[in-house]
Amino acid sequence: MKNVLTALTLALTVALASSPAFAGKNDPRGSAAGRNSNNSNPTLEHCDRTLGTVAVVEEQDGDWYRYLTSDLRLPSTIPVIRMLIQQSNCFVVVERGRAMRNMMQERELMNSGELREGSNFGRGQMVAADYTINPSITFSQSDAGGIGGLIGSFGGKWGAAGALIGGLKFKKAETMLTLIDNRSGVQLGIAQGNATKTDFALGFGGGGGSGFGGLGGYTSTPEGKAIAAAFVNAYNNLVVSLREYQAQEVDGGLGRGGNLPVGE
Repeated sequence: MKNVLTALTLALTVALASSPAFAGKNDPRGSAAGRNSNNSNPTLEHCDRTLGTVAVVEEQDGDWYRYLTSDLRLPSTIPVIRMLIQQSNCFVVVERGRAMRNMMQERELMNSGELREGSNFGRGQMVAADYTINPSITFSQSDAGGIGGLIGSFGGKWGAAGALIGGLKFKKAETMLTLIDNRSGVQLGIAQGNATKTDFALGFGGGGGSGFGGLGGYTSTPEGKAIAAAFVNAYNNLVVSLREYQAQEVDGGLGRGGNLPVGE
């Protein structure tokens, strides 16, 4: 039994180390300033020509978001997606999230006369968002217990193996990115990405903290890395499709009745 468990533990450790979710190949990383990026994900698609401005908006009342933040204890996906977008140079990201309150606060201070002369927070300076990108995640649950539960149940001197392996939080994460034109409301593009999670939640030193703040758990937890890899996959798929974008045409024009007859 000892030899069997030792071999199984070593095999799973090697598998974890070589898994894409842990190898770092698909991790969100690096930085971006303007059109330039540093140490970005090598698999990320890049655009020579920027397509417009974009805001990233999450539907935080969805079941997937509650599972993400409560069960997995991961933060919003917005910082990850924003960084991928700017590093790719395909869109210019504009703020429409929490920092918008601070932007409006500065304008209120200007209007109240509290700011120094020449602060230049006058009207007409904010940039419009041409598009909105809306992210979502679909989680596929694994069987209850699984290998992590099996190894963890041995306890005793083999408790370390259980702590190392932990338990599966989900079997698969499928991400979706939807691109909407803000002026017309037309969906211009949609792409799916996925990352099969064949690895396990690590215990001693492997999983990191709760992941709140910055990219946090998206670079330090198995679940976060799998989700980040799935978003990289979805974003790359979206960019590839947009390179061959052709507008959909409707005889008579969009929103003018359509061409499907309605019975009496």
